[in-house]
Amino acid sequence: MDILLTLSIALFAGLMLSRVAKLLKLPAVTAYLVAGILIGPALLGKLGILWGIPGLGFTNIESPAFKLISDVALGFIAFSIGNEFRLSQLKSTGKQATIIGIFQAVVTTLIVDGALIGLHFILGDKFPLPAAIILGAIASATAPAATLMVVRQYKAKGPLTDILLPIVALDDAVGLVLFAISFGVAKALLPGQEPSVTSIIVEPIVEVVLSLLLGFIMGQLFTFFERFFHSNTRRLAMSVTFVLLTVALSMIKFEIFGIHVAFSSLLVCMMLGTVFCNECDFSEELMDRVDKWTAPLFVLFFVISGAELDFSVFKSPVIILIGAIYILFRSLGKYSGAFLSAKAVKCEPNIVKYLGITLFPQAGVALGMAIKAEALGDIGKIVANITLFAVLIYEIVGPMLTKISLLKAGEIKPEEKVSAREKAKALNEAKKTEKV
Repeated sequence: MDILLTLSIALFAGLMLSRVAKLLKLPAVTAYLVAGILIGPALLGKLGILWGIPGLGFTNIESPAFKLISDVALGFIAFSIGNEFRLSQLKSTGKQATIIGIFQAVVTTLIVDGALIGLHFILGDKFPLPAAIILGAIASATAPAATLMVVRQYKAKGPLTDILLPIVALDDAVGLVLFAISFGVAKALLPGQEPSVTSIIVEPIVEVVLSLLLGFIMGQLFTFFERFFHSNTRRLAMSVTFVLLTVALSMIKFEIFGIHVAFSSLLVCMMLGTVFCNECDFSEELMDRVDKWTAPLFVLFFVISGAELDFSVFKSPVIILIGAIYILFRSLGKYSGAFLSAKAVKCEPNIVKYLGITLFPQAGVALGMAIKAEALGDIGKIVANITLFAVLIYEIVGPMLTKISLLKAGEIKPEEKVSAREKAKALNEAKKTEKV
């Protein structure tokens, strides 16, 4: 009962704050995150414990139920982004997206690494060298969820939007490889450790390849079984079934011949969506239905993400300093990397000018990398705190910057003043007039 009550309050708070955000002309994603902060363990959840009111807010954000919602939501988000890899569209943007996606991620890592390694020589033991190297790789990751939600909310359409979503998807694949290599190098720099070719090179490549292979197989099975149904309702049910099944299978981990094998649920579900959209002739219609079904799930995902943000990182001046430098140089890396590569492949002026800003948001993937880095002990905790600080800033500011960039690029139309309720009323009145 407590969990259901908390989830209902979370959904209600997110929806109501989205109305306030609309008045302030802010993206709904920002409202959901703020709602999570307000009802999280630091505020309303804390009052719920003090007043003895169960379910008033998030008191235990580590609950398996909340983790399950986040995992499922990320699966559907990745599935939706995978649907942007339509071969018909990629013929015009595929080469550009690939070059930009790889180049901007690598440039961001190099720029952040350079800045943080320099900071290490200034701060000394307060900021270990392995932490600087790992943070450089984490900087490459972009938040696909926030970007997708902004694009959907404002129905953004145009060259910038067409190239943005494939780049965001590719960005995470490149980020995973960069992180695995950096993590291996960081471990090798620890006292008593020796470099491991397996952990630095083999395991990240295996993770990416097997994730894409699993997604491809699931996509083929999904497309095959979808053909047995003609009802849109049952097709929708089959879509939900396969996304849930794919998320579950991507959580499997095992070891073979000394190699730790794991899957990236984001890459697996992206490939699932890519195969489906290219092999199923009614995929666009079905995706519209899936989008409507998942809308409440995405609201909960962002509210929970907001509740997970820990403001205790602001207590450490060193963390704030390193975090501020990380944010500054990551933003510089994303913008300059996207700007230079977009110009090199002769993209349109609006893409060259605004693409880098739309890549600023950072959240789930970066936090996942930071959690993995915690295996390094105290160094991992430093990495986690700095990443958390950056995510806190990026999650609140990032969606707004993405909206502004798409607006400046002319890919977001001015919001209509007529609400859906008024449209329905006008339609009913028109029908009555026809009958008369």
